[in-house]
Amino acid sequence: MQNDPMGQAALDYMGGKRGLSIRVRSNIAEDDQIPVDYLFRTFNEMPEIEQKALMHCKGKVLDIGAGVGCHALYLQQKGLEVDCLDTSAGCKEAALQKGIKSYYQVDFYKFDTNIKYDTLLLMMNGIGLAGTLKNLDHFLQTLKKHLKPGGQILLDSSDLRYLFIDEDSYMMVPMENYYGEVIYTMKYKNHKTKPFPWLFIDPALLEEKAIENGFEFKKIIDGPHYDYLAQLILK
Repeated sequence: MQNDPMGQAALDYMGGKRGLSIRVRSNIAEDDQIPVDYLFRTFNEMPEIEQKALMHCKGKVLDIGAGVGCHALYLQQKGLEVDCLDTSAGCKEAALQKGIKSYYQVDFYKFDTNIKYDTLLLMMNGIGLAGTLKNLDHFLQTLKKHLKPGGQILLDSSDLRYLFIDEDSYMMVPMENYYGEVIYTMKYKNHKTKPFPWLFIDPALLEEKAIENGFEFKKIIDGPHYDYLAQLILK
């Protein structure tokens, strides 16, 4: 449970505490707060992008970066077989208390299984696990290993170009790195992560990278603010 801000916050919430939030700090914007009750949202409380993603899930599903399992719980209730995957011990404990049936607490890159999935679900900008644009090819190839032929990846992301074109949030475009590469830290009480890289990617570049790595690309829906839901189908 050391340095597990999201997991500890989830367990406090399960213990009846309310009004909690997780502080998020990045190298591109002011500090933000994640309300802990948002981690436990129901289907009706989810943004349209997440609802659409869940409606497109089929077969055996691996929910990568599952957190407390709000997406997986909905899919379970719809009769789908779902495995959750996350590194947080606290989130796993909270998810199991909520009724999640299968949860792997392990780093995605160390997830070793012979199971092949019909759907890989990566919500809340789950493609951010790639970390950097340079590592995206490796990330996509690792995802491929867990897919059945014809299987799909459902993911959402955002095009951060608005940070450089909106008057209210104007910034200089970085010269050395892709503008969607962000460094985050998260803190809750005395739990704090080390700085970690997180990737946001524009849909045109994602389509290019998906095709290069053997996927068909389809953008399912645009969100209200430069965000979108994409489907990558293994050829």
